Amino acid sequence: MNTEQNTNTPVKRPTIKELWQDVKSHRKLYYKVLPITFVVVAFLTLSIPNYYNCKVTLAPELSGNRSSSSSLAALASNFGVNLGSRQSADALFPTLYPDLMNSVAFRTSLFPIKVRRANDSTGVTEMTYYEYLKKHQKAPWWAKAKKAVFSVLMYPFKGKKKASTGGEEVNTFKLTQDQAGIVKALAQKVVCDVDKKTMVITINVTDQDPLICAVVADSVQARLQEFITDYRTKKARVDLEYNKKLYAEAKERYEKARQEYVKHADANRKVIFQGAQSEITEYQNEMNIQYQAYSQVAAQLLMAEAKVQEETPAFTTLQPATVPVQKAGPSRAKTCLTFLFLAFLATTAWIIHKEGHLMPFFAGGDEEEDAGSGNAA
Repeated sequence: MNTEQNTNTPVKRPTIKELWQDVKSHRKLYYKVLPITFVVVAFLTLSIPNYYNCKVTLAPELSGNRSSSSSLAALASNFGVNLGSRQSADALFPTLYPDLMNSVAFRTSLFPIKVRRANDSTGVTEMTYYEYLKKHQKAPWWAKAKKAVFSVLMYPFKGKKKASTGGEEVNTFKLTQDQAGIVKALAQKVVCDVDKKTMVITINVTDQDPLICAVVADSVQARLQEFITDYRTKKARVDLEYNKKLYAEAKERYEKARQEYVKHADANRKVIFQGAQSEITEYQNEMNIQYQAYSQVAAQLLMAEAKVQEETPAFTTLQPATVPVQKAGPSRAKTCLTFLFLAFLATTAWIIHKEGHLMPFFAGGDEEEDAGSGNAA
């Protein structure tokens, strides 16, 4: 009978006072765990180099907008739906700009950018962005140790490696191992994002040097604008070059016809014969025909130049590139506080478990259900 009553008795959960007594009785453990956690986390966070962030925002001109459907497009944009891509004749809409910047061709185009560090103590005044990423990047000690161990393990399988310079050629079809590594690193350093509602382009550049961070952000903005401009005006520029060729040919024919007319007119200035006058009239008519053709081609050339100007997109810079004053990370204080809090919780849970007061929090509900079922039986 007593055994049955003991099994039906619910497990008693500890009170706040009992838990506090458990913590006080093991307070010396906190004096060991928390300082060790602080030292370890501080050592690890201090090994991570500082990095800076530069943000550039652009508002591109959309060529596919129509006044008749502007209200519908505005309404659809409120729900995250963009109708401009269906109305635009351009295949390269702003939502595709991130994919463009993620391409190998665009990333490798950033290699020749000339950069200079803000506080350079090595005496190197200027270098390419590729050389900077390859030779002047700081890394945590564990990353260096991992690289050293990997190099030692792979040394027997490596062949002779040619010494490379910062000016080596880039073949986007077949990158070298170093070039492929830097292209992969640029995916984290240069990020483009487009707001689907407003079509505002945001370019974020992260780097360990604040001056290089701003220079690269400005260069990325210029290269993106140049690429989009070349794409949008490609057909118009082809037509312009063709009209320039026609203009040069028409001008040459007109000049030749004019010189022939002037030569024959001067030579037969005092001649009154009808045949000579008829010949001069033919040269004059030929000159007039060539002049009309020359005038038409000149007008077409002006229209082609205007078409290039019309197709050239306009970018409004909402936020230009500026040298960041404060670092973007790492946040060492926040990281230390987070790990200290986690260490405190883990230590407290271990103390409560050691005193036997942790299981009732998990087994209490089951014991009560078993007790209820036993009483019902």
